Amino acid sequence: MTEQRIAPLDGVRVLELGNYIAAPTAGRLLADFGAEVIKVERPGTGDELRNWRLHKGTTSMLYRTLNRNKKSVVLDLRTEAGKRAVLELVGKCDILLENFRPGTLEKWGLGPEVLNEANPDLIVTRISAFGQTGPLSGRPGFAAVAEAYGGFRNLVGDPDRAPVRVGVSIGDSIAGLYAAFGSVMSLFQREARRRDPGAAVPLTERVIDVALHEAMFSMMESLIPDYQAYGVDRQRVGGRMEGIAPSNAYVCGDGASIVVAGNGDSIFQRYMQTIARPDLAERADLQSNAGRWAQREELDQAIGEWTATLPAAEALAVLEAAGVPAGPIYTAADISNDSQYAARNMIQKFDVSTGEENIPGVGFPGVVPVIGGQSLPIRNLGPDLGENTQEILGGLLGMNAGEIDAASGREEAARP
Repeated sequence: MTEQRIAPLDGVRVLELGNYIAAPTAGRLLADFGAEVIKVERPGTGDELRNWRLHKGTTSMLYRTLNRNKKSVVLDLRTEAGKRAVLELVGKCDILLENFRPGTLEKWGLGPEVLNEANPDLIVTRISAFGQTGPLSGRPGFAAVAEAYGGFRNLVGDPDRAPVRVGVSIGDSIAGLYAAFGSVMSLFQREARRRDPGAAVPLTERVIDVALHEAMFSMMESLIPDYQAYGVDRQRVGGRMEGIAPSNAYVCGDGASIVVAGNGDSIFQRYMQTIARPDLAERADLQSNAGRWAQREELDQAIGEWTATLPAAEALAVLEAAGVPAGPIYTAADISNDSQYAARNMIQKFDVSTGEENIPGVGFPGVVPVIGGQSLPIRNLGPDLGENTQEILGGLLGMNAGEIDAASGREEAARP
């Protein structure tokens, strides 16, 4: 008996016109759960992400990761044949993803109204720096700019230094999450309306508009209400979290750092007993989180003095036994060898060809969220450029060889 494949989005077809990280992240999420995602790439170079952090060969591990479970088709959108192919594909898809600068699709003659003519049920999910409307809508911008504009960058780093960036493209990734959520939400609405004849979803409700800066702004918790109600303007606090104490990273006796979040009232009591500071547990001014925040320097000094006496593993074991939330600060090597990740199939191994050599057993991050107890299996890594062009254009659209060459730019490339 074969195991049943868990694929909630089986039967959904997505056309991805995006480059870089945001739209491809949305496409990856949809593909992970069973959608057929057809990624359109430009001739010759494909998605520029193929060359980001490229150590060997022609396709980076970053591209392989973000474009897993997809199909790659080469189309030249500068040609009429390429645009016609997009419109034909649109007619067979449920969702279109794009993250071009606003107005680009319209300039190509592929704006939402044109797409709607090709498929009146199509969901059009658009990701851009500042959204499709407003005075900044036409301004270009990557996630770094959006993270700053959304208020996030100002809170990252130490207060006596310039703001820093986290080590991943968090703005793009969060926007991709919103784009995937918006796409599925609109798909659900569309299917619900189909049960009511004559209640089709209008185009305006099928255009999902995700702005990178708004995606980051939505993560900023009570930043604006606190400012507008109380005049509180949050600032960078390093490894801490504004208004929450004690919660920080601490250096242990062996030089390794751990994170301890002992800010709950009852947890704090156990925490202080554990580090042999019952005096702090009993102090009246430390019984509330507000009081502990006011005395955060004193608390962090006491905790740091304790962690400095123990190696990280021993300190974590003591804190775990006391029921105090704590954990190591993992590197890639630590994650690769961790039993919790392994137990949930969160690192999945593939042999990867760089074009120069074959690297066996390379681990890739699993599918989140978990369904059925373990990460769903990755079906395939991000495809080689144009790997599925013949399958999609010839099979799905029924194009002949000449039409495929014209649409994919091969005809142009062959001209002297």
